[in-house]
Amino acid sequence: MRATVAIMGAVLAFNMTLIHAQGLGGRPIRIIVPVTPGGPSDTAVRLLVPKLSEALRQTLVVDNRPSSNGVAGTEIAARANPDGHTLNIGNSGTHAINPSLYRNLPYDPVHDFQPIVQIVTSGMVLVATPKLPVNSFKEFIALAKKDPGRLNMAVAGATGELAGEAMMSMSGIRMNNVRYKGSSPAEIATLSGESDACLLTPLASMQHIASGRLKALGITSAKRSPLLPKIATLDELGVSGYDFQIWHGLFAPVKTPQAVIRNVHKATLQALNVPEVKDRFTSLGFTTIGNTPQEFAAVVQSELAKFRKVVADAGIKVE
Repeated sequence: MRATVAIMGAVLAFNMTLIHAQGLGGRPIRIIVPVTPGGPSDTAVRLLVPKLSEALRQTLVVDNRPSSNGVAGTEIAARANPDGHTLNIGNSGTHAINPSLYRNLPYDPVHDFQPIVQIVTSGMVLVATPKLPVNSFKEFIALAKKDPGRLNMAVAGATGELAGEAMMSMSGIRMNNVRYKGSSPAEIATLSGESDACLLTPLASMQHIASGRLKALGITSAKRSPLLPKIATLDELGVSGYDFQIWHGLFAPVKTPQAVIRNVHKATLQALNVPEVKDRFTSLGFTTIGNTPQEFAAVVQSELAKFRKVVADAGIKVE
């Protein structure tokens, strides 16, 4: 009898371990977002949450931890208990660019995280405050060359900072980078004229462009945005070979059980393939991806190398 009870207890313990390893335990799953509410990473994850929660049969809690270039929030995610109850929405800035910008970055995007799935990508629109006396990219470059270092660029995150640095380097201009804690504060700074220009997603900029509150000068992706088809790419405008996009994806702390990774990956693909979710992403200017953890890991490695070169070529000072 005791042996039977012992066996039943062992089986129950094993089953409970398996349930938690699959991320199906009773506790909510926290998704750490290292930017302010309303930013691109925040928007991407909040669009997914309802269907992702449904697929996982689990409550998901979005936890915004904004800071300059997303460093603080991403460190919190890296140090979280790898038990399947903490995920991280990372982006090209937090996981591919920050290692080239910070000498003592408090996390390692490769060794501290397990990539799960790349969710979406998007180009960025170069916008200027209406107070700036320019109406085209050509005039913008001419003004910047006339008075080097006078214009300010509001930086919403590391991707925007390096995309801006590459644009300056390839166009032969110099502007001052002013960092903000996410897309929304940088957007407000440019709308108010506190900053002269900024790189924003089509989603963040399209209404302001339509109303005349921001001037659109070009887009950073290799192809034009379907949301803003009249805005030419910087490559078309003379910055030959220019192509910078911001991507967003799900990560877990390293050593998170592979059963959790597989389960979250499968659920994310399910959520991304729901027609209303896919259509909503498209309507906001995002291109959905949905790759494998291995493919996403390769993207991170490739982007790390790409942005190391940008930093070196632009002569950016590492902090």
